[in-house]
Amino acid sequence: LRKIETLNLSKLQLKTGDLDPRLFSRLRHLQKLDLSDNLLDKFPNSLTLPDLRVLNCNNNKLEDVTALKQFPLLEELTYENNVYLTLNDDYKVMFLLQNLRLLNGKDITKLANHVRRVNSRKLTSKVTAHWEKFFRDQLPEKYTAEQVKSIKKKFLKSVQTNVVYGPSSLSEFTRWRVKMIAEEFLAYSLGLELNTDPEPEEKMDENEEASTESPREAAEDVGQVVYIYDPLVTLTPSKRKRNHSKPGSGNKRSKSQANTEEEAEDVSAEPLHFLQCHSKGNSREDFKTQLWSCVFEPLLDCGARKDPIVSSSRTVATCGGESVCLIDCETGTVLKKYKVATEEFFSVAWTTLTMVISDSRKKSHNILAAAGRRGIVKLIHVAADFCYGEIKAHKKPIATVCFSPTQETHLFTASYDKRIALWDIGIPDCDYNFKASQLLVLEALSIPLRIAPVPTCPDQYLLAGCEGGCFAWNIKLDKEQKSRPFEAIFQFPDEDGAVTTSHRVDGLAFLNDDVVVSKSSKPGCIYLWSWSRSFEAKGKGYQRTVSAVILAELEWSTTDLSYLTLSTCPAKDYVFCGDEMGSVWMYNLSNYTSAWSSAKGKRSDKRIPPTQILKWPELRANGEQLSEVLINNVVSDPTFTYLVVLTSVNITAIWKKS
Repeated sequence: LRKIETLNLSKLQLKTGDLDPRLFSRLRHLQKLDLSDNLLDKFPNSLTLPDLRVLNCNNNKLEDVTALKQFPLLEELTYENNVYLTLNDDYKVMFLLQNLRLLNGKDITKLANHVRRVNSRKLTSKVTAHWEKFFRDQLPEKYTAEQVKSIKKKFLKSVQTNVVYGPSSLSEFTRWRVKMIAEEFLAYSLGLELNTDPEPEEKMDENEEASTESPREAAEDVGQVVYIYDPLVTLTPSKRKRNHSKPGSGNKRSKSQANTEEEAEDVSAEPLHFLQCHSKGNSREDFKTQLWSCVFEPLLDCGARKDPIVSSSRTVATCGGESVCLIDCETGTVLKKYKVATEEFFSVAWTTLTMVISDSRKKSHNILAAAGRRGIVKLIHVAADFCYGEIKAHKKPIATVCFSPTQETHLFTASYDKRIALWDIGIPDCDYNFKASQLLVLEALSIPLRIAPVPTCPDQYLLAGCEGGCFAWNIKLDKEQKSRPFEAIFQFPDEDGAVTTSHRVDGLAFLNDDVVVSKSSKPGCIYLWSWSRSFEAKGKGYQRTVSAVILAELEWSTTDLSYLTLSTCPAKDYVFCGDEMGSVWMYNLSNYTSAWSSAKGKRSDKRIPPTQILKWPELRANGEQLSEVLINNVVSDPTFTYLVVLTSVNITAIWKKS
């Protein structure tokens, strides 16, 4: 083994566990190694090949390259057709391997020198400046180990969030280098023990990406896409909390240093962050962009980005204006931002596709669909930072989109052309080729605003709230008819006590398998009604007008403003709806649902008041209070840990349940 200089281990179905370090450590003079066309997802950290010069890893499943630093003499490296590796990984190996000349067949000598020297010098300067501006004065002359540990944690988090350099496509690499430089800086300045592992201390998903920049350091680099959280947006306390934290006690604050103080007995949720990340042209003066839709990322079996304390993802996709953002609700970090200059996004939706790689190995990935004014659906592979395709779904704007809960590739698009289309978006192959096909067209009499598959029969019926009423369609695919009229339209009480089918339904969601929550049949009113009992009354005849079986009515604002939509948290029996004053109305209906589920469940006589109303805090921008804040949408994660509030003034507010 010690005499071997060239070794070909390609096309052997090798997995990472097959690379035995004890065996490889005996290949002391190995210079060329071919591991192409295998199943490797990473390299063991201790292969000990001190003389390795050429390495071929093409056509594997590699997800990380930092372990390659163990081959310091490497001159030629190829890892093409590893679908999870990105441009950020190219830059990492250029930095880690000082002798690397050829990467994927290209001479990278000049670029690598720039990465190792110019890039490092710039980032070191920015990291040092960040410490001097914001952290140096926080450390007393005589400090304890505990104080140093605390400030190190805060500094590393802050510097990775706020130091940005180069294009946004390299923000993951920049964050990786900034952390490394910051740790070296602290080790030198404060005599701390240096963490030599270039990977983050807190394990993060490989696709996590911070692109949020402090305005104090903003836009030094021309063309930089800057995601601004403006420290000028401050939250002025209006109430006092009973138990005040002492200064320096380390209580968590939002990025805006928001003083959020409410009476202790009344707090069910507290504000964490107020983000201004959808600005047109990244302008800090933009308080006009409307934010419309937000959906929490589903969890992957392989472990999505999540808080260990809760069982649901803490990453949310939001859209408004020309951009779609991915936000970590706990930290308030904008992980990714997708921008289409000519678009105005109205809706986003997630699905999880089981994608087959070239060797028939399967892996689940979350795909985000985003659509809006142009009538085009963008399909984004989030982990790969790649918008891999688009579907020209409608000639008019798309109001809302949603995926089937049972068919992972089935996407509904509801458009201003008064049609709802059902698409099969297909599954992209390893080269991101995919084939989308239209399965159904549902004819509406007016513009569909909100859509919801019926939970008990999601492949058979779709419910929609439209400009002209609430409708249901049969969507079963075993029928030959591709274009279908509605099967039922629901009647509701009107303001005069009569019944009507003609009203704008701008809020629609299921609270559980049977209870529908709909809004805007008249001002100040949200109805809860039974899908099964209403639809059963239709019978098998040709009658299409059906009276909704009302179970209860919720108190809400008396405004006649439209498009302030509602949402539900079925696991916790909650309904949420924002109003025209910036408030969020929350209804805990757990005491009512069991009575409604019984066959003889009667309508609640009185309107059900909100359990709590979260008031909009006094936010100030450039010294002036933000006024006339409309809450366009409010959504909780499945366990009601976080509440994301989208406004008409380009502010995303994130609350956390106490």
